[in-house]
Amino acid sequence: MIDVFNSYPSYKDSGVRWLGDVPAHWAVLRQRNAVDMRVSNVDKHIKDGELAVRLCNYVDVYKNDRIADRISFMCASATQEEIDRFRLQTGDVLITKDSETWNDIGVPALVECSARDLICGYHLALLRPRDGVMDGPFLLRVQQSLPVAYQYHVSASGVTRYGLSHEAIKSVCLPCPPLPEQAAIVRFLDHADRRIQRYIQAKQKLIKLLEEQKQAIIHRAVTRGLDPNVRLKPSGVEWLGDVPQHWMVARLGQLITPIEQGWSPQCDAQRAEENEWGVLKVGCVNRDAFDETQNKKLPSALEPIPGLEIRDGDILMSRANTRELLGLAAVAVRPREKLILCDKLFRFRAKHQVVNPRFLVSAIRQRTSRAQIESSTNGASDSMQNIGQGVARNLLLSLPPLEEQQRVVAAVSEQTASINTAISRARSEISLLREFRSRLVADVVTGKLDVREAAAGLPDEADEPEPLDDAASLDTGEAGDDADSDAVPEESEP
Repeated sequence: MIDVFNSYPSYKDSGVRWLGDVPAHWAVLRQRNAVDMRVSNVDKHIKDGELAVRLCNYVDVYKNDRIADRISFMCASATQEEIDRFRLQTGDVLITKDSETWNDIGVPALVECSARDLICGYHLALLRPRDGVMDGPFLLRVQQSLPVAYQYHVSASGVTRYGLSHEAIKSVCLPCPPLPEQAAIVRFLDHADRRIQRYIQAKQKLIKLLEEQKQAIIHRAVTRGLDPNVRLKPSGVEWLGDVPQHWMVARLGQLITPIEQGWSPQCDAQRAEENEWGVLKVGCVNRDAFDETQNKKLPSALEPIPGLEIRDGDILMSRANTRELLGLAAVAVRPREKLILCDKLFRFRAKHQVVNPRFLVSAIRQRTSRAQIESSTNGASDSMQNIGQGVARNLLLSLPPLEEQQRVVAAVSEQTASINTAISRARSEISLLREFRSRLVADVVTGKLDVREAAAGLPDEADEPEPLDDAASLDTGEAGDDADSDAVPEESEP
């Protein structure tokens, strides 16, 4: 797609390393000369004597590239002066200015709705484009581009939490074409977004169907075995229903070594390198295979606890997570060295004379087990639930003899191999589509590609492009795509 567009007739040096050359007739402006910036100090509390407001907060911006009426905004309070200063207007762009990870700095969203009581919240910067200089939709696209994101990333300061100063935000350099050209660029990128989104949604739906097929195979094998004609008996447990006649029902605590919990030190946001100590994130068990890349670097000033280092054959189970991900488990198969158990995970090992570790993990992940876990959760909200060790130990599972467990594990592996390959391929294609989109935005907003003629020939479409990643929730399967309670930065108190 990129190869079919021409370059502009002539270019000039932007003077900015990240932007490179830009079309000769474009301006390059410091952000302070293109927008009016306001950094909100309104927190999420309701205070006596203040006026009721709806707060557009950090997570609203982080999860949506458009701020629209469909979002359920948080209720808070603010003074009249704060309302006047931070009330959102259509065309404003909000960016995240603080985060636990440096690459979550400068995440933008375009405001497409306004109301007297809708204001910008803490941890956000409000960028209001100046009339005659830059339009809001183009400003969004510029903020989304890698050349601008890089400027934020190198300006962010911090160790365990990163932030942008007012001066750092104002000093970012932006490409600034004439207003009609800005409109053409936005029209083209909105059209491209819709097409890319449709491709991604199709892949996500395929993944969902494949995951359902895979889970059906696993569920049948783990709850009924491999013999379709097996005779059943009542298990005596509401959640389990009927089980094969020769199977037994046992509590998880009878099948495993004592449960351990980990450590939750204040860690660096970035992932640990191979030779560095890292603390696992709860997301390492979100899928049906252990993901050792889900970790945070342990600061060099902290001494690791060797007894908490993950070993081959450890079974990890999430004890604190979102409701739909709570209690998921995975076997650590040949994990790399220097990975430490975190406090949000349980660790135990299977008693090999009784149960196969992979069969055990599959049994824990079945909906019969999920029902037991969900009935025992506690927590302030669905966004973070907890279970105690007693809940885990008392989890009731149905088990065949050990030899049959091993046959089930082998059969499931064989039957799901092609499905896993198809899922992996589809996820790779989604990743490539997102990389293509990032490159396209960068090349178009910096003038490497001239899309004016293409934009003029596009058909009229809906004025409101759907956010590209609104369908990300489709790619969940049972355990989620990138879902991890550590992945989305939470707001801290001011």
